[in-house]
Amino acid sequence: MRHCRFSIGCFVVLASACVTAHAANKPKVLVYSGSTGYRHESIPAAVESLKSLGAKAGYEVVATEDPEVFSAEKLAQYKVLVLVSSTTDPKNPDSEWFQGARREALQGFLKAGKGVVALHAAADSHYHWGWYGQMIGGYFERHPKGTPKGVVTVVDARNPATAKLPRTLQRNEEWYYYKDFDPTVRVLVTIDPRTIGESGEADVNPNPLVWCHDFGGGRVIYSALGHTNESWSEPYMVTLLTGALKYAAGK
Repeated sequence: MRHCRFSIGCFVVLASACVTAHAANKPKVLVYSGSTGYRHESIPAAVESLKSLGAKAGYEVVATEDPEVFSAEKLAQYKVLVLVSSTTDPKNPDSEWFQGARREALQGFLKAGKGVVALHAAADSHYHWGWYGQMIGGYFERHPKGTPKGVVTVVDARNPATAKLPRTLQRNEEWYYYKDFDPTVRVLVTIDPRTIGESGEADVNPNPLVWCHDFGGGRVIYSALGHTNESWSEPYMVTLLTGALKYAAGK
């Protein structure tokens, strides 16, 4: 009988090659959390949460606050772009980093069939570039004071972001209202204004919190949740974000 001789060194080389190939095949996610407007204290917690849940879901996650990353060449390597409370100053057009070729790079990113996940104050950004507001689905307008409790409801569970969420949940949050909201987006989660705080808000219509739409050739999903540090470790948020990445990546 012939015996196959296989050295430990060969095994290590092959194993290393397999690991390298596996890493190379992981879809890459770019997390951008730069801000020139109001700076949210929860950004570090958000970034760490995205790194953790992204790695568990099989992505290679890269985080930065350098707007130089928004070039066509650099964005080409990523499957998903996550914008984390990336605010600008609404009164200062010069605070907006998407200018010139960077605008074209973002538009090209979506045109290539890729995805954007926009979180919390990513809606409080680039008020002087209408295309950005259309991409998000609306602009931040206001919020009730503080982070009172409110009841959120999943109104569409057919998206990966909401498929595993409980239908209703009471949680604390900074509850956003929007202007220039696009009524054609697919609303996934709403807040009942009557449940906000002890007395509720004056309006009675459900207010959109999480939505998605096909836009510019790609996919965009937005979530208003995530003002506090604690929110980013909530099972509800982790489940929502894991599904949002899946949707944005086109899985």
